[in-house]
Amino acid sequence: MSLKNGITNFLDSRYDMETAGGFLKKQLGKRLPPHTGWLHVFGSLSLFLFISQTITGILLLMYYRPTPDEAHKSIQFITAEVHFGWLYRQVHAWGASLMILMVVLHMIRTYFCGAYKKPRELTWVTGVFIFIVTITFGFTGYLLPWNQISFWATTVGTESANKVPYIGGWLRYFIRGGDVVTGETLSRFFVVHVIILPWLLTGLLVVHLFLMRATNLATLEPVDEEKPLEPKYGIPFFPVHVCKESVVVMLMIAVLVTLAVVSPWEIGEPANPLLTPEHIKPEWYFLPSYQLLKYFEGPYGAFMGIIACSVPFALLLFWPFLDRSKYRHPRQRPVAVSVGLIGLVGALILGTLGHFSETNQTFFGQRYHIDHYGRPHRLEGGVQSETVPGADSAHAPSGDAKPSH
Repeated sequence: MSLKNGITNFLDSRYDMETAGGFLKKQLGKRLPPHTGWLHVFGSLSLFLFISQTITGILLLMYYRPTPDEAHKSIQFITAEVHFGWLYRQVHAWGASLMILMVVLHMIRTYFCGAYKKPRELTWVTGVFIFIVTITFGFTGYLLPWNQISFWATTVGTESANKVPYIGGWLRYFIRGGDVVTGETLSRFFVVHVIILPWLLTGLLVVHLFLMRATNLATLEPVDEEKPLEPKYGIPFFPVHVCKESVVVMLMIAVLVTLAVVSPWEIGEPANPLLTPEHIKPEWYFLPSYQLLKYFEGPYGAFMGIIACSVPFALLLFWPFLDRSKYRHPRQRPVAVSVGLIGLVGALILGTLGHFSETNQTFFGQRYHIDHYGRPHRLEGGVQSETVPGADSAHAPSGDAKPSH
């Protein structure tokens, strides 16, 4: 008896393999809507990057030591001494940003195609939670190298918790494990990053994938008017769509390796609580919120800023229940499409202003200083031609980094 027949007989005598095989065959042979194309691969790319992050994260954990004295040294050791350590460290670092980008693109495609409507509301809701957990992954993992940039960026980021009314001080203390960022903060972020979030995200992904497979991909037909897909019109999940996903996964691997070689993340200097770098800013996915908070000042400014940053997430979460239109096609949903476009353009503008704020830039041969609020001020002879509002430390947000002397 061959090994294959032996395994088959072993499983058949103990489990209902016929039912399991039928379920698998049904899922592989499921037909997808005719409009399913290359824009429907972002969800699979997000899943692939989560798997990649898990594998490279486990490899990093074999050498990483989450203490203030050893964290930065262990990153140096991984990069310089461990076989291919530099590669999987870079793949892990770049994979974090790319995973967030793929989740965002997947949500954009889902939103504008109206795929969040009945009966897929819960699929969308779990997707929003996946997005929140994913950016939390990025925030907690950013501190782990324990270098100057990550230390002070975490200091600025956790300071924002102090703006929450009534519980702000307690919340900041709880996140940091003290009044300032210390080894206790590193320990907490490490536990959240490598234990709590992976299990939480895995559970959300299982539920999300189950709901997605149970309801199939949405067509562009109105709610309650979707017709069963006829085999001659639908696109086979296997092998047609699986081949598309395999192609983009191969391309993603090539992108990750290329970025790891061409544009590696620097190790940086070890964290120094006594020396503050100039103009610390968060990663790109936090820049819109970071910039938005700058425009809220005064006695209630901090509270209003937190509210303003929370509204987009609340809208995302409850949007399937707010948009009561039965139509899915973008041309038949002018209000929803307009809201989506305004949100996207607003996020891009705020992110761009946050990126260039507090820097000097050259436009059309003329030097400008971009102030705290993102407003340009012309420079003459290397000296500002006018007093730049918002450039002094009095206008800096609480916890913003300024040079220490």
